[in-house]
Amino acid sequence: MKILHTADWHIGKKLHKNDLIQDFDLFIEWLCQTVEKEEIELLLISGDVFDLANPSSEARKQYYRALMKLKRYNCKIIVTGGNHDSPAMLDAPKEILRELEMHIIGGLPENLDDVIIPILDKTGKPELIIAAIPFLRDSDLRTAGEANTFEARLEAIRQGIQDTFLKAATICEERYPEVPVIAMGHLFAAGMETSESERDIQIGNQAAFQASQFGDYFKYIALGHIHKPQRVNTAVPTFYSGSPIPLSFSERKDEKRILIIDSNKSWLPESISIPIFRRLLKLNGTLEELRSRLETLQEHTQLNSLIEVELQEEQYDATKIYELDALIQNFEKPGFEIVKHRATFANKLKGASEVFKNAKQLEDLKPKEVFLKLIENHEYEEVVQKEIVSAFDEILEEVQHDTSVLPDSL
Repeated sequence: MKILHTADWHIGKKLHKNDLIQDFDLFIEWLCQTVEKEEIELLLISGDVFDLANPSSEARKQYYRALMKLKRYNCKIIVTGGNHDSPAMLDAPKEILRELEMHIIGGLPENLDDVIIPILDKTGKPELIIAAIPFLRDSDLRTAGEANTFEARLEAIRQGIQDTFLKAATICEERYPEVPVIAMGHLFAAGMETSESERDIQIGNQAAFQASQFGDYFKYIALGHIHKPQRVNTAVPTFYSGSPIPLSFSERKDEKRILIIDSNKSWLPESISIPIFRRLLKLNGTLEELRSRLETLQEHTQLNSLIEVELQEEQYDATKIYELDALIQNFEKPGFEIVKHRATFANKLKGASEVFKNAKQLEDLKPKEVFLKLIENHEYEEVVQKEIVSAFDEILEEVQHDTSVLPDSL
């Protein structure tokens, strides 16, 4: 059987207020061609289908259009929810989609048996089993709430994740002996390289899951959450497929990929590069260097290249800020668009209001960065500070998840 592993679609994502609708549509067109060319029989999407828990109506339309386009090629589809997704929103149409051989597991069901999905061959016998485990929230890991200390809470979360995967393995082994099993997951594994567009999960990624805790039963583990494609260091082939399109400027140099497993040959996947539909460029230097670089831009992709510009000068000079603004406003080059610009001066004296280093702008900061900076001035004991940060992470996750209650008009 040929299986395609992808994840972290983040439909509805905006990059500096720029919609990535066209980027995703082009990816789906390419993915459909790949599914047909490679004769893919099963498509796995390991979480973070949407960028927001309450996606816009346009984002939802894109999702359903993508599923129906892919279904034309007679491949089965399994989708699991990620930390950005609303389990209820993903699960809502699952009964209808199941009739089209699309299985949706938005959140962890009460009965773990429901994440076990057999893939049948032409004779009706199980050929492959998928343990489709979605992102595990704290409420799913009940033992975490019983811990009394920060470290105990982290360990309880790790243990809860491990127990879930091992219980799924036990169900598969008892019910489908000698049938190979693939596990899906959406989590942060220890030692992985992240980008700035990934939202912290499991208490700010501090509860990093050790890959050895997956056990050795599964033939392949298809992970989501990390946007840079990479392999997890463990005996069982365990991979993050990464996001299919760049979701932040920190991903501008990543080579985006999908992974294809041919179970008749090997459980090690073949990595296939996704075409670059849009380039993200980051230009920095003096005013003259920036002017020169902007003038000499030549290559551009199918979609407009997006540019971040940073003026870097030694001495503070208000005139140069004005000239930078004028340079940006007058910039007109087909195929390129400046979406952000800023100025930094090495020798500028910092005023009392400048709390953050490197002249960070407010829109550059994450809520947790602001919170950590605020508590720096308080002399907390280390254990107390960890508890405070842990409480903040829980509140932040709830706030991010509860955006699903907001109406589309907001």
